[in-house]
Amino acid sequence: MKIKDIEILMDKGNHKQFSESIIQEIKDSILLMENPSGTGVFKLYNGKKANGVKPIKDSFMTRLKDNGWILEHRLDVGVTTKRPGPIDAVFPVENQYFAVEWETGNISSSHRALNKIFTGILNRKLIGGVLILPSREMYNYLTDRVGNFRELSPYFDVWSKADYPVDKGFVAVIEIEHGELTNDENLQIKKGTDGRALI
Repeated sequence: MKIKDIEILMDKGNHKQFSESIIQEIKDSILLMENPSGTGVFKLYNGKKANGVKPIKDSFMTRLKDNGWILEHRLDVGVTTKRPGPIDAVFPVENQYFAVEWETGNISSSHRALNKIFTGILNRKLIGGVLILPSREMYNYLTDRVGNFRELSPYFDVWSKADYPVDKGFVAVIEIEHGELTNDENLQIKKGTDGRALI
């Protein structure tokens, strides 16, 4: 898998002692993703809206879990009585967590994911977080209407230019893209969990 862009929305305080190694681990886990396994490249079936997104996410999350991340962690990031849904993956950092969200929903879900990360930082539950989104090119071959980097990017200023009352925090959005397209139907990533074995 390729990393096409990284947009940093928050970079405050002395966090580099933990964030640099965590970000590198996330980047390495993305770059090591391949389809089919053992080829060194991530191929997507060349069909419009033909490939599922959840099996791709699951293969990435398995890599994180093997490195000590906690998957589907329910964390009360806010101060309301209703907790948001679980965070895709978190890594413990002292008495806080670093979060990763991998988009499998629509663009509204992408906004919620970033808002959840920022709320967690504001309430000192998270020390940082990353949202991973497909590029617009990759989007064309995935489940219809999944959130993507280009569709969210016009709103980056909403988060990056705000003056947050915190002394430490890091938030970034990572844009990913497949390596190659293929007409081999055997490499189509099925929608749902039944395509997981392909990756």
